[in-house]
Amino acid sequence: MAEQRINLVISGREYPLEAESPEMERLMRLAAGDVNRMLEKFNEQFPTTPFEDKLVFVAIREAAGKLLSQGKLQSLVDEADSLKQDLAAYLDGEEK
Repeated sequence: MAEQRINLVISGREYPLEAESPEMERLMRLAAGDVNRMLEKFNEQFPTTPFEDKLVFVAIREAAGKLLSQGKLQSLVDEADSLKQDLAAYLDGEEK
């Protein structure tokens, strides 16, 4: 599938990007909305801080959220694996 060129507006600035699929375009537009909301909050909290620094704040916050989500996902995978092993052991015991 051909990539689609899109324009996202972040804090009044336009950024041309490419989306690999309609789903990726949708996610990128949602992400841009989240970034804009976070930048608005940082603008209120730190009005004299340069724009680039506020973007770093957003990036750090998003990266930390990603790491937190990855940790939670790994915990769920581990729990599912444990339940699978318990079920296999139970079924193995039932067969005997």
